[in-house]
Amino acid sequence: MSSAVPLPLDHGHLQKLVTADLVRPDHLLGAHPTTEGGVEGVRFAVWAPHAHHVSVVGDFNGWNGFDNAMQRLDFGYWGVFVPSARRGQRYKFRITSAQGQTEDKMDPYGTFFEVRPATGSIIWTEPFDWTDQDWMQARTSGLDEPVSIYECHAPSWMRADDGWFLNYRDLAHRLGEYVVFMGYTHVELLGVMEHPFDGSWGYQVTGYYAPTSRMGSPEDFKYLINHLHGLGIGVILDWVPGHFPTDPAGLARFDGTPLYEYADPRKGFHHDWNTFIFDYGRNEVVMFLIGSALKWLQDYHLDGLRVDAVASMLYLDFSRTEWVPNIHGGRENLEAIAFLKRLNEVVHHMAPGCMIVAEESSAFPGVTTPAPFGLGFDYKWAMGWMNDTLAYFEKDPIYRRHVHHNLTFYNMYRLGEHYVLALSHDEVVHLKKSLVAKQPGDWYAQRAGYRAFLTMMWSTPGKKLLFMGQDFAQPTEWNHDQALPWHLADHPDHRGVMTLMRDLNALYRSRRDWYAGDRQDTSLLWLSADDADHSVYAYARRDEASGAWSLIVANLTPVYREGYRVGVPQGGTYRMLLSTDDGQYGGFGTQQPDLRAHEPGWHNQTHHLCLNLPPNSALVLEAVPEEGAAPAQPGGTA
Repeated sequence: MSSAVPLPLDHGHLQKLVTADLVRPDHLLGAHPTTEGGVEGVRFAVWAPHAHHVSVVGDFNGWNGFDNAMQRLDFGYWGVFVPSARRGQRYKFRITSAQGQTEDKMDPYGTFFEVRPATGSIIWTEPFDWTDQDWMQARTSGLDEPVSIYECHAPSWMRADDGWFLNYRDLAHRLGEYVVFMGYTHVELLGVMEHPFDGSWGYQVTGYYAPTSRMGSPEDFKYLINHLHGLGIGVILDWVPGHFPTDPAGLARFDGTPLYEYADPRKGFHHDWNTFIFDYGRNEVVMFLIGSALKWLQDYHLDGLRVDAVASMLYLDFSRTEWVPNIHGGRENLEAIAFLKRLNEVVHHMAPGCMIVAEESSAFPGVTTPAPFGLGFDYKWAMGWMNDTLAYFEKDPIYRRHVHHNLTFYNMYRLGEHYVLALSHDEVVHLKKSLVAKQPGDWYAQRAGYRAFLTMMWSTPGKKLLFMGQDFAQPTEWNHDQALPWHLADHPDHRGVMTLMRDLNALYRSRRDWYAGDRQDTSLLWLSADDADHSVYAYARRDEASGAWSLIVANLTPVYREGYRVGVPQGGTYRMLLSTDDGQYGGFGTQQPDLRAHEPGWHNQTHHLCLNLPPNSALVLEAVPEEGAAPAQPGGTA
């Protein structure tokens, strides 16, 4: 529902929808304030091919289903112009099925809705004076740039004094200030598209074209994006094209028959989530979803979409015992694959500079290979890295020697895709504990291990994502019904982890060896990957273009190791960039008596450092340039 003049409801434009040639169907369907024959009103249009009768009901006709009957148009569409309808009035489509059952339905293309539990659509236009033109022209998908994402569930990030949700405008200033303070480059918002049930966290969507009204109007949401852009912060939105809820007011059996969903429940219903699965074989459904993506990226100036549950879309047997093979007898959903390729091609053409990220948990090949040869995403969540790393850090240190290569295995496949290393909301709910609480030992050991974990994550190739609350070591699981326990951020134990995260983000953004060339085989070189008996790791990050490199050494047991030898490629002095054992982070403050490299060589390097390795710690060092000396580059196992 744009303030622009809507497309005409003629045969040609409707045919473009049917043939998948109209990628902004919301310019044709939905509710559009307009003028016809010199009369102001609202034109309504909806897709309901199997309906016997459709009318629009709302505040403008006393919710009377006989006053504004809609005319059946070509290809199963319906339309009507209502002179008495105005911006701000509520409405629904009253649809009578071929079997005579009548249901009031939300507008699939509605851009504003009543606050739940009410489900009425609201006639709306979205005028807004954007001031982010420079940002929009300069934005990129960030392949060779630092990308550090703060994942945020806006309704529970912070609450107003009365316990209600913050308005998007209040959120803009508070969230923006915090993200700038912490040094993240992007915010990823979940729970924004309109949804009926708070407990779904926004992942069971009824309004694919509307920000939730819990936190304000569409203009308020635009203010949030515009303000964050003004602060230099990109904004990514979680987007859910894999399934939708069974709520009777929504898309489910929209015209009395399976319309947006597959008719066969073996393809069209998720038993795990009690949701319907979109029918990717229908052009009208494909256009509905692609139009939604473009709505957020074009009209709301979002910088990217994180596409939820891609694996559930790719495989017909996903979490099923009974399923229908494709035409070749295989398990891949060929229609969903074609949809994802088309989505990424269209989005990259019509919203240049945006990043599209797949939450994809399988080994499906070519997720970030450009379409048509691959799916065409910019990034894929590194689910394997996440599972292996959490499994390692959750284990009692005495047993870590047996799973030592959990932390090195990612390097075996990291060149295959463009990855985001993600520690998301999914890892801190459903009795999984918070990230710091997953660490074994007492409170001091948990924080020490967690600081080392974060430092290894931030110094590993791949973009970064961390869920809110985890950057100040929230000790409890996330609760979507409550604001984060912000009072803890003033406690020294939690403030120490927050300070570390600020410094990690600053290092990450300032060092090309930490963010450029994530898919270069020499961007991470293992100096010591096999010291399982001591659970010590040593690796170098390197940027070929600039020659910059840094050394990371991690001791992941609660044992102090004095004078531990680490190979380095040159003699001279080294500088400590970061030690997670520093007192400012909540550590003991272990000193390093000698940061000069000496012969003989070690770890296949020409020199070595003797380092004191604090328990459960990570150190980051770099060589100090010496006048007249040529900088040496580390060798090692890529």
